Order: sequence, then C-alpha cells, then structure tokens
Amino acid sequence: MAEPTVRDEPVHECVLCPPLRFRFNAMADLPGESGVIARDGDFLLMPDVAPLTEGHVLLVTREHHQCAGAFGRDLWERALAWRDRVARLYREAYGSGELLLFEHGPAVPQGGGACIDHAHWHLLPGAHGVRAAVEAQGHPGAPADHATLRAWLRTGRSYLLIEEDGIATVHPGDGVRSQYLRWAVTAAGPGRTWRWQETFGLPGSRRRFLRTLQALRGAAAVLAEGVPEDGHGPDSHQ
Repeated sequence: MAEPTVRDEPVHECVLCPPLRFRFNAMADLPGESGVIARDGDFLLMPDVAPLTEGHVLLVTREHHQCAGAFGRDLWERALAWRDRVARLYREAYGSGELLLFEHGPAVPQGGGACIDHAHWHLLPGAHGVRAAVEAQGHPGAPADHATLRAWLRTGRSYLLIEEDGIATVHPGDGVRSQYLRWAVTAAGPGRTWRWQETFGLPGSRRRFLRTLQALRGAAAVLAEGVPEDGHGPDSHQ
C-alpha cells in the first residue's frame, strides 16, 4: 500500500469534508461513517486513523473551518462541551478523565504543523509532558482562550494549542515541522512513532483504532441515559 499523503490533494478537496472524509479509513480497511463514536449537528468524534495510543480520537467539525481560531463563540462553546464529554468517556472507559488536547492551528495552508487545513482537535487520555517538550524547543506558551486564538489567526500567525492538566496554552506555530505536536507527544512518552504515515494501516495501529472504538462506544452507551434529548448536546452514538 502506498504511503498516504494529504499534501497533493487539490485545494478544493478536503479530506475531512465529504466525499473524502473517510477516504483514509477505507484505505486502511477501517470503519468510516460506521466508526464515528458520537456526533451532533456541528461535530463528529472518531478514532484517529493512526492513533498514538488507545483512546486517541479526533473532534472534527462537520462544516469546513480552517481551525478553532476561526470558530464563532457558539461553536467554541460547543467544542468545549465536547472536550468535557470526551473526559467523561475516558473516565468511564479508562478510569480517569485526564486528557491531552492539541491542535495545529494553520493561519496559512499547512501552517502550524498541520497536515489538513480543516479544524480538528486531537484528544488523548492522560498524556503529560507535551507542553514542556514544546517549550524546551523554544516555543513558549501563553494562556489560551477563544479570543486569543482568534487574535492569532486574525493577525496571520499559525499556532499550537495544548491543553494539559486542565490548563490551555497557545504557542507559536509558524515554521514548525509537520505533525509537530504528534512529535511532542512521543518526546514526552518515548517508544511511539509520531508520523501518522509510518503506522497507518499497520496491524498495531489498526488494533488501537478498533480498541478505541470499542472502549469509547461502550462508554458512550453507559453514559447515554444522562445525555439530554433536546438536540443541544453531543447526544448520539453509533
């Protein structure tokens, strides 16, 4: 199987938008639409196609947005509600609600280490040391919130967003290597290959995907009784 790439895609064809959204899943013989863990009108929650660890998921916008810095206030609040939802899924599935959130925020095509210029948050259970690894490479952090990310994007600066131990920080992202935060996760926890193309479709990667899907879908089912039915929460699971 040829190494997958997103860099050669025509600019009008985003691999996180239909009809290409589950293209890489199909290439690796992984569930696509049927592998979505939960969804609402704005977001999809799904396992990463080359997970760094079991529990590694992506929160992806249904509509095309460049990054979270481009969100309006309502969409930002919805994204935070999803982050909290994932923490509850982790607590149910793995016994702890600790999580790492990271985003490559491109202000220009594939800026900030992004492979795909479509808003998506990476979430992993219980990861630590990523912020320290990034700052040790000369990328200092500052407190991050919605207004901060919008300001970075508005002034044409790509960013790195890290939420770790409940604290969100934004770091300079211009000029960093592709998949920089995936690298930082492995720097904080050695023994894992950080480039997704190097593990994509391999048996170990596929097992992590399927175990993540099973564990978090099961957790979603357990928690389903407490989910509102008014259409305003991340309220469906497959």
